[in-house]
Amino acid sequence: MSYLVLARKWRPRTFADTVGQEHVLKALVNALDSERLHHAYLFAGTRGVGKTTIARILAKALNCETGVTSSPCGECSACQEIDAGRFVDLIEVDAASKTKVDDTRELLDNVQYAPARGRFKVYLIDEVHMLSKSSFNALLKTLEEPPPHVKFLLATTDPQKLPVTVLSRCLQFNLSRLPPKLIADRLAHICGEESIKAEPAALALLARSADGSLRDALSLLDQAIAYCGGDVSAEPVAAMLGTIDRDHVLRIARLLAENDAAAVLATIAQMDAQFPDYARLLDDLARLLQRVAIRQVVEGAEFDDDFDDAALAELSAAIDPADVQLFYQVALIGRRDLHLAPDPRSGAEMVLLRMLAFRPAPADRAAVQGGGSAARPAAATPKRAATTAAATASSRAAAAATPAATNKPAASAWQDPDWNVLLATLPLKGAVRMLAINCAYLRREGDTLHFAADSKAEAVLTKPREAALAEALSAHYGETLRVAIEIGHARDVPETPVQIASRESDESFAAARDALEADPNVRAMKSLFGAELKSESIEPLTPARSD
Repeated sequence: MSYLVLARKWRPRTFADTVGQEHVLKALVNALDSERLHHAYLFAGTRGVGKTTIARILAKALNCETGVTSSPCGECSACQEIDAGRFVDLIEVDAASKTKVDDTRELLDNVQYAPARGRFKVYLIDEVHMLSKSSFNALLKTLEEPPPHVKFLLATTDPQKLPVTVLSRCLQFNLSRLPPKLIADRLAHICGEESIKAEPAALALLARSADGSLRDALSLLDQAIAYCGGDVSAEPVAAMLGTIDRDHVLRIARLLAENDAAAVLATIAQMDAQFPDYARLLDDLARLLQRVAIRQVVEGAEFDDDFDDAALAELSAAIDPADVQLFYQVALIGRRDLHLAPDPRSGAEMVLLRMLAFRPAPADRAAVQGGGSAARPAAATPKRAATTAAATASSRAAAAATPAATNKPAASAWQDPDWNVLLATLPLKGAVRMLAINCAYLRREGDTLHFAADSKAEAVLTKPREAALAEALSAHYGETLRVAIEIGHARDVPETPVQIASRESDESFAAARDALEADPNVRAMKSLFGAELKSESIEPLTPARSD
């Protein structure tokens, strides 16, 4: 007798045997029990989540010889023939190979005739989104008002491609991906029934690789049984799938926390001897960082995977939350662009080095967070701490050796500046300059300079940009200054540089328009030809510079 693959052997025969999709099963069971049956059902979802299986069970429930029931007997001739795929009143159509309108018309020619054996004639159209536009148009009228003995069961992996006219005529059920733990439990149950020894870690690897598809998981289990020669173990399954040992992923995360680039590259070199899948490495690293981020926000959170709780707790304490978010984003972008790298290993190495290169230094992070905040400091290696301390000591020595600038006014001799003139001398760029030109200088109180910002500048007003403006002013005046910016203007507040530039532009435009209106030639053309001066086309000329 030929071998029957697990995906077919363990296909559910009743709603009770179906794994997951409780939201769909509950609706169907209630509809069958109350006999409130629709004439068209649409099952949408990714591959291997049970669309066709549920449709076949529904066909059995409609045609079981015991009556319309949510629990078909499975023993009558109708149930057995549907399971065997030879029930005459269950017409299964693969829309991918029957896309033409003539195929659809031929299919619908027999709709009007009563079922030969069963209670209902059931049309199961798989991958219905593959039908052509003409085929959908031919199907619409029958789909909306079929004979009472006809039921349509449609299945698709891409419901977005279906016309709205079809969607509106069906009860739509969206089948979700199955969680890895549910798949692993189902695989464990099947292995027990098949008398196959399987390690939980191996089944967890298969469940995660299936990406929410139970059928894919069963196919992988078949492959693992053949690869392992019987008993399913974690190590050969990992080799078969090309997955990365979780210990390697945890080690890389710890080295990133310690900012040890040399050790990260050494770990990649060790892994390369095993021919790893570097795309999966970045996927696993991103998944680990996501777990760490959740643990930092929700203490004691539990996950349905094989990451060790102690390791997650260790990493959540060792890596700053901002660094976790940075590492995660870099891993996602690097995973997306990995195929552009010269080779997968070099691409993965650059992704990991990019995480460390863009990681803010502790001093920079403190400045961004406001300096005096009680944010948790990032973990640093002794080498990094010594380098930071040496740089701080050298900067202090340089500051002590540099004489104070004599041309910078002291606070006691302070004179309020012309902000529009001063702004031209400050080395500001980007969003910081945008903030500055929308501010008006008000006064100085102690070491704080007060500004009023236009309401249009509220979008660019942030603490880091305010700190950058204060740093530029401190460097200009040779003393430590702070900046306080308030949104909104009183009537006596000076104009901002943007307002000054806008006013001067309006005045220049008005002067140019008045000059043209007073020009004798323009007046003559108006008088003789009824000409009209288009004000919007006037552009004041900038006088040429003479060097």
